[in-house]
Amino acid sequence: MTKILSDMRRDYTRYSLSEAQASAEPFALFYQWFSDAMQTEQSPMEINAMTLSTVDHEGRPHCRILLLKGLDAHGFIFFTNYESAKGKQLAAWPFAAMTFFWPTLERQVRIEGLASKVTPEESDAYYEVRPLGSRLGAWASPQSEVVCDREELQGLLNATKQRFSHTQPDRPTYWGGYRLLPERIEFWQGRASRLHDRLNYRLKAGEWIRERLAP
Repeated sequence: MTKILSDMRRDYTRYSLSEAQASAEPFALFYQWFSDAMQTEQSPMEINAMTLSTVDHEGRPHCRILLLKGLDAHGFIFFTNYESAKGKQLAAWPFAAMTFFWPTLERQVRIEGLASKVTPEESDAYYEVRPLGSRLGAWASPQSEVVCDREELQGLLNATKQRFSHTQPDRPTYWGGYRLLPERIEFWQGRASRLHDRLNYRLKAGEWIRERLAP
């Protein structure tokens, strides 16, 4: 296995990233790269997939794949159960990181910052446009808690369906969104011979500073 892994490599040659191509602030470049991914990636329905990293009370990192569900001038929005493992970790230590990877474009974006809950109105608005099954699932699943088996989970879902058989489910108070307010955003463009382009934006005194990092 080690020999197989050591021989697995790909040279990145499709694009470059220069300061002349990049805006003075990072959001415009993210919008452009996201638009490029929508037109280029082989699985366009998953281009909003990203790794969310949080830290628990012991300082241990935790990573999982989530979907970006909103983006505005203030930050990057995702939704989850506030009582899940990630929710408890963010309550104790609200700093988090996101990583997007678009392999066809040979691009990666890393985002670090402070996560805070969105308003109840924002959470309501997104919850209402989710498919019915997803809305029921938010009620049925005790996210991150131990369950005996799949049958127990199905039983919880069946009970939830019965509960809301004559009405639309409203949003559980323990389910909603977070907005990651970025303090640092790095754009990584794969280049030949591992001499990748890395443009890093960091927030200082309310202003974005752009700098090139060595690969």
